[in-house]
Amino acid sequence: MRGGTVAVVGGSIAGCAFASAAVRAGAGEVVVLERTRGRLADRGVGLCVHDDRAAELVAAGALPPGIPAHRLERRRWVVRDAGAGAGGRLIWEQPFPFHSYHWGLLWRGLREAVPGAVDYRQGVAVAGVDGAGDGAGGVGRGRGRIGVRFGGGGVERFDLVVGADGYRSVVREAVSPGATPHYAGYVCWRGNFDAALLEGLGGAESYPAAVTTVCFPGGSCVIYRIPGPEGLRVNWVLYAAPPPGAGLRFDDPTSFPPGALGQELAAHLRALLEREFPEYWGRALALTAPGDTFVQPIYDLVTEPAAAGRLLLAGDAASVVRPHNTSGAAKALQDATAFGAAWARAGSWEELVAGYQAARGGAGRELVALARRLGRAQVEETPVWARMSAAEVAGWWEGQLAGAAGIGGQAMSS
Repeated sequence: MRGGTVAVVGGSIAGCAFASAAVRAGAGEVVVLERTRGRLADRGVGLCVHDDRAAELVAAGALPPGIPAHRLERRRWVVRDAGAGAGGRLIWEQPFPFHSYHWGLLWRGLREAVPGAVDYRQGVAVAGVDGAGDGAGGVGRGRGRIGVRFGGGGVERFDLVVGADGYRSVVREAVSPGATPHYAGYVCWRGNFDAALLEGLGGAESYPAAVTTVCFPGGSCVIYRIPGPEGLRVNWVLYAAPPPGAGLRFDDPTSFPPGALGQELAAHLRALLEREFPEYWGRALALTAPGDTFVQPIYDLVTEPAAAGRLLLAGDAASVVRPHNTSGAAKALQDATAFGAAWARAGSWEELVAGYQAARGGAGRELVALARRLGRAQVEETPVWARMSAAEVAGWWEGQLAGAAGIGGQAMSS
């Protein structure tokens, strides 16, 4: 199947990967519609990709080589203990075969890999899509085409539309009406800072190749290094319930951007660090500048189906998975890989959409279920960490997995 027009709504990680896959598959015209006008590369949050998933994605051409990454090897679980020193007491250690990335640098590598023939438009807000586009027309015949409505007015029509527009997707409404992410009952504070600042703390080894998980009643925090534009940075994600009585509303998916925490959220974070963290790690996170700190309410959603008519959903638009899985970037790139494979086997748009749905329609379900178990065990119903032996923590971890191979996402089916 060659030719035809494809619109990709959203130009971040999933959007870039889908645009590249569509060109490789043989699309005649590919347009990316990204609402943000600014530099997406400035987004400094960290993420991780399992080594096995990365190898599969590199082999498939979905993950370009040469993108800066930092190797991680193990995960250390620690608790505050006055008798154990400033770094806390180690309660368990496990292998952690991942590489960490800076979101902006990963996006830049994917954006640079997008073929020049793609029309990548920034500052274009999509208000919605019209029509299921489920006519019987073939490539380029103009039947069953999807209308993309723009926020500033006007409509363009395409043979296929990919919703890669994140957890607040406007394309999702046309595929699965009424499907909205649900607030999980807690938030995560996120931040990052120059790793060189750790040299001034002293008193504890900072473990460059490890993820440190600080465990406390009612929450946990993961801390690890990521590559940055100007050297290594320390990235951290702290999960806990927001302060009671703050008057915050999370029924509509939202977030608090860097530098916009507000006094109550900032004070609650400081109190958590002082009360629950080992001294070293509390002082480390306090190195984060206000402009590099933000709060992200946690949501999840399984969208059924992930494709309909001539519409496909990708990445967070298809399923919103709590971050505990460490699988978001890998899943988005796997979606793009499956899209290219479905195109190669298809003789029509309808066969392409059906093939993608068969390959990826259920992919988010197991990830969402695992992330819910992880969130319940690590935030909502935490154990008494300080009383657990290493063997007990290992058993607790296996109980969360409930038969899953591990975190980091699933292997691609052949």
